[in-house]
Amino acid sequence: MKKRLFPFYVLYEIFIFFPIFLIITIITAITTIIMSAIFGDVKWGYYPARWWSKITCAIAFIRIEVIGEELINEKQSYVFVANHQSIFDIFLIYGWLRSKFKWIMKKEIKKIPLVGKACEYAGHIFIDRTNNRAAARSIEAAAKRLKGGVSVVIFPEGTRTYDGLIGKFRRGAFLLASDLNPPLVPITIKGAFEVLPRNTFLIHPGKISMVIHNPLNTESYNHDNINELINRTHEIIQNDL
Repeated sequence: MKKRLFPFYVLYEIFIFFPIFLIITIITAITTIIMSAIFGDVKWGYYPARWWSKITCAIAFIRIEVIGEELINEKQSYVFVANHQSIFDIFLIYGWLRSKFKWIMKKEIKKIPLVGKACEYAGHIFIDRTNNRAAARSIEAAAKRLKGGVSVVIFPEGTRTYDGLIGKFRRGAFLLASDLNPPLVPITIKGAFEVLPRNTFLIHPGKISMVIHNPLNTESYNHDNINELINRTHEIIQNDL
């Protein structure tokens, strides 16, 4: 059945999905820039992108499953860490993670027309992983955002998977958690790689699941035993894949 519908999916994506996606992306970016500039980024840096993500998944025929959302207190600040399977991870987290948050994202995103400026106005934190000193400043900026129920989200692998498997975690998010001691929440993303693998723009309609795990207490971790927290988080996410 899917093979017979395949040509129609391609035509749908080219002539319907991508034009609509481009329009709503422009509207979302402009709304975020203007409203965040006027009213601040706590709400307006979050809600426009939330609806952008929900609409994108709907017109791409992506079904979403969320497990464990009852574990999150919207008034609590967290460090969320998730495996990175696909571009759709961004829509999944933006649209269905019920916590106001700021991304820690690659500095290259800043160069995307309108989107980069919208991310800047929304208060997201850009990180230069090729420069340790600049990366440290980005983590310091993230630390300033962790208050009043505002969280941060990071993909500790640093990039999308090439094969669907989970990669090695970088230390930045975990050092942030060990320094400030907010709860750290592992998130397992499943199905996004099958929906849109790396190095292709051809979407395969299907289901993506987000499993929110129990928050981890970070008070007993420091720079000396941070690898224990990294390994523990990696294992939790891996076990649900």
